[in-house]
Amino acid sequence: MNIRLVALLVLAVASGSGLGLGADESAVDGKRVYVLPIREDIMPPLVYLVRRGVKVAMDGKADLLVLDMDTNGGRVDVTEEIIGILNNFKGQTATFVNRKAFSAGAFISIATQKIFMAPQSVIGAAAPIMLVPGGAPQDMPETMQAKMNSALRALVRTSAEKNGYNIDVVEAMIDKSKELKINGKILNEKGQILTLTNTEAEREYGDPPKPLLSSGTVENLDELLKNLGYASATRVDIQPTGAEQVAMSINMISPLLFIIGIAGIYIEFKTPGFGLPGIVGIAAFALYFFGGYIAGLSGLEWLAVFLVGLALLGLELFVFPGTTALGLIGTALMLVALVMAMVDVYPGMPALPTFKMLELPLRDLFIAFLGGTAAVLALSHWLPKTSFYAKLVSQTASGTTTVARLERQQMSRLGQVGVALSALRPGGKAQFGDEILDVISQGELIDKGQRVKIIGHSGMAAIVEGVG
Repeated sequence: MNIRLVALLVLAVASGSGLGLGADESAVDGKRVYVLPIREDIMPPLVYLVRRGVKVAMDGKADLLVLDMDTNGGRVDVTEEIIGILNNFKGQTATFVNRKAFSAGAFISIATQKIFMAPQSVIGAAAPIMLVPGGAPQDMPETMQAKMNSALRALVRTSAEKNGYNIDVVEAMIDKSKELKINGKILNEKGQILTLTNTEAEREYGDPPKPLLSSGTVENLDELLKNLGYASATRVDIQPTGAEQVAMSINMISPLLFIIGIAGIYIEFKTPGFGLPGIVGIAAFALYFFGGYIAGLSGLEWLAVFLVGLALLGLELFVFPGTTALGLIGTALMLVALVMAMVDVYPGMPALPTFKMLELPLRDLFIAFLGGTAAVLALSHWLPKTSFYAKLVSQTASGTTTVARLERQQMSRLGQVGVALSALRPGGKAQFGDEILDVISQGELIDKGQRVKIIGHSGMAAIVEGVG
């Protein structure tokens, strides 16, 4: 019985049937193909889909990345960013023009090594136009159009040269003042923008003959893969998730989230207990990191680094005041996490990012830091004078400290003399008997260990002066 069972299993494996133990061709072939859909206007959400798709393909060690293209075009800046992302993929690339690749879609197609087109499909019409809110597309003023055409031609020429396309053909799609003439035959007259059907794009010209743009007409993706030698490869289709739109929305307001996070944490440190400001601050930072994560920029590991830094800073402020080292390390970890959460890192890249990769995140961080500093200064001056602050103190004190009791405590501390636990420049910590308080000087610099006296209060912080 056992021998018969073994024999049946061997036959099943050999025939690739029955028990699902058959060795398919993809396992033998070992090649992997990833298909990325470009099925909408070339707008910011598509950047996040392309970035995620390229990184997934790189992680999966894909041999071929195929763009499944059907688009009317879109924004030039988004197109440039997508081309830059595609250039990070080091394997073979191809575009399948499923129906149309107009304008920006044509530029992105040329950024791949081969272009295949479906029957009755078209590519081209890539001249820049001006979109007016609430109105129809319009031609650009002549001077603006000349500048834009020059920039576009430089951008697309780079891709065309890299992938072996005819530069004259590509430029005729952009510049209507350019005549396209090959072997004495005029293919596109001046004043016209070149648009090619699938049969026109695959027609051969020159000596030796070479296709005008397309490597051939194929009925579908399966035929394209067969043409490129990937008929038996494992195929993975990247699917849009809808998270790309969410990621765009979050990352557009990331500096604002940073400011809200700083302000929320600042207010929380200045009020007893834990309440609404801390929740708002933490939620803002969580959204900041989550936006980077779903945009495909970074993993959640940088959120963990940020939380470790925040914990170290909290230990410095509340448990080991005056140690300095914990606060510095914590602050450094938080800053590194905030920057790296927005750095676009691809598989196989060096562990340390280049300055070019850091440039945009550092700029956003600097803007947010200025905004956060302004928010903290405004809150420290204005918030303690408001009725909201009094309610906040009362509500966040876990029901044990009322505003009246807090005022009595502060009045009883007036005149107390203690010792500065950290250098006051002008804020820091000081100890009065068994009690450690947040203190602030009136602008004078007070060294660690110097005696200080409480002369007033600003919010939750005691105002002190040095005593001899």
